[in-house]
Amino acid sequence: MKTYSMKLDEIEKDWLLVDADDIPLGRLATQVATFLRGKHKPTFTAHLDMGDNVIVLNAAKVKLTGAKREKKVYLSHSGYMGGQRVTTMSSLMDKRPEEVIMRAVKGMLPKTRLGSKQLTNLRVYAGGDHPHGPQQPKIVELQG
Repeated sequence: MKTYSMKLDEIEKDWLLVDADDIPLGRLATQVATFLRGKHKPTFTAHLDMGDNVIVLNAAKVKLTGAKREKKVYLSHSGYMGGQRVTTMSSLMDKRPEEVIMRAVKGMLPKTRLGSKQLTNLRVYAGGDHPHGPQQPKIVELQG
């Protein structure tokens, strides 16, 4: 018996639609990362981009448990001395709620070129509208 390995031209990608309304951020991010990697498919192959395209709606309504909204901070650095920037989650949720979900999902993907490629298949929108109607995305129900 031999193990079957998928070829690049045999990969079929779907479009999935996820509603983030009142779902905890961590649970949403793990399930979206699973869809992006393709681990939900029986033909999963670790070294190929098997994942589906995922659309996340209502990013502004995602549920944040505990005191994360006030206490969690995101750090960035410009590369210059004293160039460290601190952004709180509450200010990021007010300005760009899509960025919070993107960063959470990015942290759950591999830190390789493949992980970067898989992250490009994620589209996050703060509201309930999206321009991907012609792709006919399948609605995925997540338990929160």
